[in-house]
Amino acid sequence: MAGAGVKAAVEWLVSVAPDPDACRWEWERNPQGVVLLPAGRRWDVLILPGKLGRPTLDVLTRLIDPPGPVLSDFGDTRTGFFVPPGTVDHWVGTGVRGAGQGTWIVAPHPGRAVGGGVSWLIPPDGSGTLTDAALLELVMHEAAAGSGGD
Repeated sequence: MAGAGVKAAVEWLVSVAPDPDACRWEWERNPQGVVLLPAGRRWDVLILPGKLGRPTLDVLTRLIDPPGPVLSDFGDTRTGFFVPPGTVDHWVGTGVRGAGQGTWIVAPHPGRAVGGGVSWLIPPDGSGTLTDAALLELVMHEAAAGSGGD
């Protein structure tokens, strides 16, 4: 992601922080390169188990370009898809966790590689693009059927 894109992504992400300046400062100085951001303001995050998350992302990126931001954590054990705020309040799905209003997510800096831990599979571009939850649900079913439900 080019410099202007990274700046836009940083500004979009920190816009939800209680103190955006402190958030930027923490990103610059935290050796892990991560901050905590509140979910439920500009986005919710649907968190899929890794065995479903990567296949879902593969199908999703064949259908739309670009999807909303997508996070991966610790060895791809979970994949988080950024969806519109309020999605988690209405989501009914076995094995899918959600981060919505009143919860926080760990977010790496969008312009840097971070060793271990959480990383962007699809970094935010600053435009506010999110993945449509209904589309994500359909894609999850297709991905699960394609992987034999593993």
